[in-house]
Amino acid sequence: MAAIKNLLLGILIAMLMLSAIAVIYSKYQSRQLFIEIQAKEKQLDDYEVEWGRLQLELTTLTEENRIEIEARNRLMLTLPAQNKIVYIRP
Repeated sequence: MAAIKNLLLGILIAMLMLSAIAVIYSKYQSRQLFIEIQAKEKQLDDYEVEWGRLQLELTTLTEENRIEIEARNRLMLTLPAQNKIVYIRP
């Protein structure tokens, strides 16, 4: 009878140890996933900042008078006089 009790006690202790190890492993995995989520959220924030910058750049580049401004400032071009303009009909 004592041998059966000792055997059951040994099995219960082994199961308790396995359960404790499983809890520790689960907690470790949870922390690893949390760290990964934090890294992905930071990456998402970086992408959102980049997206905003690109949207601003697109807005700047698509201004209607941007070409005219660039032609005047960088190339020193001016509009020709009205009588110098030649219209070509298709």
